[in-house]
Amino acid sequence: MIPSKKVYLLLILGIAIASIFAIFFSIPTSIAITLLFDAVVLALMVVDGLRVRSDRVGVVRELLPRLSVGRDNLVVLRVTSGKSKAVVQIRDYYPAGFGVSDTTLRATLPKQSTQELSYTVRPTQRGEFAWGDIQVRQLGAWGLAWSDWKIPQSLKVRVYPDLVGLRSLSIRLTLQSSGSIRQFRRLGIGTEFAELRNYRTGDDLRFIDWKATARRVGASSNAPPLVRVLEPEQEQTLLILLDRGRLMTAKVHNLQRFDWGLNTTLSLALAGLHRGDRVGVGVFDRQMHTWITPERGQQHLGTLIDRLTPIQPVLLESDYMGAVTHVVQQQSRRALVVIITDIVDVTASSELLAALSRLTPRYLPFAVTLRDPQVDLLAHTPLSLEGNSVDVTAAYRRAVALDLLAQRQVAFAQLKQKGVLVLDAPANQIADQLVEKYLQLKARNQL
Repeated sequence: MIPSKKVYLLLILGIAIASIFAIFFSIPTSIAITLLFDAVVLALMVVDGLRVRSDRVGVVRELLPRLSVGRDNLVVLRVTSGKSKAVVQIRDYYPAGFGVSDTTLRATLPKQSTQELSYTVRPTQRGEFAWGDIQVRQLGAWGLAWSDWKIPQSLKVRVYPDLVGLRSLSIRLTLQSSGSIRQFRRLGIGTEFAELRNYRTGDDLRFIDWKATARRVGASSNAPPLVRVLEPEQEQTLLILLDRGRLMTAKVHNLQRFDWGLNTTLSLALAGLHRGDRVGVGVFDRQMHTWITPERGQQHLGTLIDRLTPIQPVLLESDYMGAVTHVVQQQSRRALVVIITDIVDVTASSELLAALSRLTPRYLPFAVTLRDPQVDLLAHTPLSLEGNSVDVTAAYRRAVALDLLAQRQVAFAQLKQKGVLVLDAPANQIADQLVEKYLQLKARNQL
């Protein structure tokens, strides 16, 4: 039981009353009246608090069975009042380390009503976490005391990669396939026949199907020519190599690079499976830690999520050549090999170059690097002058950032010369850009 502000105000009022009574009565009498007044206030407070116990609100927590790392996940508390109006303050004991939109929820409920209170949590790590009980404070009908108690709601929750982003991507890919969104696929670029449709202004005349058109014209002299629509070849192979070594342990926007890489891996896998490709994933450090053989079908995405979610990055140097050698041993047919990693110096970039050079021309190698947006910010922020002097620390940071970006550009130029596709983007934007690049490759039949 916790006194409300009204109780403290009444006790202060008792002191004021004592000073007034001291003018008309003796000091012992005024003190006795004040103590009596305070005792009455405290007694009423206790009664008010005890009355709440017989009419407490009920609270039930509702949340998704699988939370997404790095995303705002909605948590709903369903509060039900009893026979009288309820003024409540609720604190949910979410896992430590989670970002939260609101630590304390407040509400006033009419009698015998239900209200939903919501807040969001943002996990910064994957894994299993303990969610505690719900702490509730309910104000008494007289407004003198808060009744404080816990509602048992403890449970274990699991944090997965960005499932919210995967759901959004799945919807977008479905809309693209149904034609509701403009596709990257262009007429005649693919190799597999998709359909015949009416000729439209701007269509390439080489793709008019004259035989089908002749049959149609025989039935109707006003019928437009028919055009063959070709789409990219299906059932190709997409292999994704995800680095979990030392460079992937650094944090970018409160998430480790590996988490951004894992989200990107699953997004690309979803796009590949949606386009009918066989998708395989390898996670490596100084050896191949996990290898998931290429399969097709949407059910394979669930396998990828379950197998990849428990993996964490380690402080080990990555062996690019070993990872590529494993691919060559496991995959004999041509495939698009995407390696998701990062480079910060000449040594790492030279090792990556040597490894990916082994894949050309038999495979189509694709290097994807996760850049830190903070480095871009430091490199492109002009130095501020204070008087006639320059902040030496800021100047040094900017010089280091510019040097890192310059080294990356040299490395990428060398990769492109060897026939390696390259995508370098901020870690928090890489997934969308990589999926779009993959769809372009499929549309142009580059694989």
